[in-house]
Amino acid sequence: MTDVLPGRTAVDLAPEPSSTVVSPGILLYPRLRKSPYFWKSRAHGVAMYSVYNHTYHPRHYGDPIAEYWALLEDVTLWDVGVERQIEIAGPDAFAFTNSLVPRDLNKCAVGQCKYVFLTAPDGGIINDPVLLRVESDRFWLSLADSDVGLWCRALAHAGGWDVQVREIDVAPVQVQGPKAKAVVTDLVGAEVAEMPYYHLRHAVIDDMEVVVSRTGYSAEIGYEIYLHDAVRNAGRLWDRVWEAGRPHGMRPIGPCHIRRIEGGMLAYGCDITLDTNPLEVGYDYTWMVDLHQEADFVGKDALIRAKERGLSRSMVGVEIGGARLGSFNDGSMIEPFTVRDEAGEVVGTVTSACWSPRLERNIGLAMVATPSTPLGTTLQIATLDDVRDGVVVEKPFVDPRKQTPKG
Repeated sequence: MTDVLPGRTAVDLAPEPSSTVVSPGILLYPRLRKSPYFWKSRAHGVAMYSVYNHTYHPRHYGDPIAEYWALLEDVTLWDVGVERQIEIAGPDAFAFTNSLVPRDLNKCAVGQCKYVFLTAPDGGIINDPVLLRVESDRFWLSLADSDVGLWCRALAHAGGWDVQVREIDVAPVQVQGPKAKAVVTDLVGAEVAEMPYYHLRHAVIDDMEVVVSRTGYSAEIGYEIYLHDAVRNAGRLWDRVWEAGRPHGMRPIGPCHIRRIEGGMLAYGCDITLDTNPLEVGYDYTWMVDLHQEADFVGKDALIRAKERGLSRSMVGVEIGGARLGSFNDGSMIEPFTVRDEAGEVVGTVTSACWSPRLERNIGLAMVATPSTPLGTTLQIATLDDVRDGVVVEKPFVDPRKQTPKG
């Protein structure tokens, strides 16, 4: 039992409901890291931060809906310096990196990128970075929100691998939206801008060395510009990209969660965690989780057993009734929503949800028990405020064949 002062009860010490601050601030101070672009993005009026990879991350600049339309109609600039780059290099770099992920990296040529999972011994997901093969024996992991550098260093040490694992001074910005190709053409030329989806090119912007990849977290046409010597050059690169983007109507935004939910894209820490495996979250494609490859990657045996057992739960798309939800990145979804079946039994949770302005309905991603996964299954979804009707629908909600970013 919690200790309380003499003559006082725990109830006496509980705060009054009226003392709750609806939108508490986030402390800016030296203990948390700053993106190399921190001061540049802040100058544009960041209205909300979160903490991602121990680093302040701009979430929006005051109007997430306007940012959504800017992404769909024009071009946007994102400070994603929080995507820390873990470099794996050395004689054993290929074999070691191939042991970390369920994808067969024999199918990843130099100059290609791959969306990958790093899996734990039990098959749980440690991270879902974009992997860049920048040289034959040099790989970058562009991280989601977890300490993969420590994980990789520990495995390299324990296994006696001849590799160097380190966080490097490389930081990306994202240029996303239908006019992104025009901006990148102005920056580095048409040859780079026209490279295939999930490929990369080395380039120079003014005298700054960069790697440009045809990737992004938007489900729209997009690029990531990875800047070498980022601490020294971040301000100059930001200004140069902004200068190239202004004629095309560029707007700075945070990662647009409305668009990524529409696209069925997963967010580490809510949709995927150590407690989920790739099969459950809908990535049981043989090219993504290759259980027949020769490499004995971490978690392979556990995933083989999970495949043989069959799934007890899966990630589905849901439509959610009731009043408009928020934009997910506005502080409106503090906790997952509990999901019940028609009998009132808890069958899972909605892990990400928002109002889609173009679909004009609430949509979300939900991890639910297998009996509740068929399309058309009706559900009861408990938000923080009320209980709403829901139904299982196809995902992605928009562009299911994912042709838009390849345009």
